[in-house]
Amino acid sequence: MNRPTRFLPLASARAAAKLLPGQAALFMSEQNNRPSDTELAAGQEVLRNLWEEHVRHEFATHNTEETLATMVEDAYVNHIPVLTGGVGREQLREFYSKHFIPQMPPDTEMIPLSRTIGNDQLVDEMIFKFTHTIRMDWMLPGLAPTGKWVEVPLVAIVRFRGGKLAHEHIYWDQASVLVQLGLLDADKFPITGVESARKAVDKSLPSNALIGRANKPAVQ
Repeated sequence: MNRPTRFLPLASARAAAKLLPGQAALFMSEQNNRPSDTELAAGQEVLRNLWEEHVRHEFATHNTEETLATMVEDAYVNHIPVLTGGVGREQLREFYSKHFIPQMPPDTEMIPLSRTIGNDQLVDEMIFKFTHTIRMDWMLPGLAPTGKWVEVPLVAIVRFRGGKLAHEHIYWDQASVLVQLGLLDADKFPITGVESARKAVDKSLPSNALIGRANKPAVQ
C-alpha cells in the first residue's frame, strides 16, 4: 500500500522540520508567517474544507469513489502541460483509478507556498517533490521510471459549483521536470531545473541568470 503523501507548512519547510505522514496541509501567509485562513469567511472555509477533503482522498485514503464524490457530475480536470485528466464522471473515474492515484510515487511531498480563496475559486501554489520510481502517466506519460528526484513549482486553480468541485486546472514547469530527469539539457535552452523550485521558496536566490548567460560573449 502506498503511504500517504506528506504535506508541510511553509515555515517548517524553510526550517526542514520533520514531516508527518498524512499530515493535513496547513497553508501559511508569507507576509506574516501565520496561518492565512484565520480570517476566512464562512463560505471560504467551506471551499477550503472541500478541497482538502478532495486532496485527502487522492493522496491519503487513495479512494477514487470518495474523490469523485467531492465533484459535480460534469467536473473536469486538466493537467495543462500534458493535457491529462478527463471530463465527466466516467472519464475521471478511469483517470483517477488507473493513471493518478496508483501512480503517485510513495515519497511524494507537497510543500505549500500560498493559498488564495475567493467566492467560488481556490488557488494553491506549492512545491511538488517526488522520486521518479514508478510510472506516472498523469505527469510523464510514456516515460519509464528514471529513479531521479524532482522538485517543481505547481499551481492548482480549483473552481467550485453547488458545494462541489467543478474543475481543476493544474500547472507546472514541465521543462524543469524534464531537465531534472536528464531528458533536456538546460545548457542548450532558456530553461532551468531544480532552480525554479528553489527560487520559489527563497527569493534571495539569484535572478536573471539566463539573461546573463545569454549575454556572455561566445567562446571562439
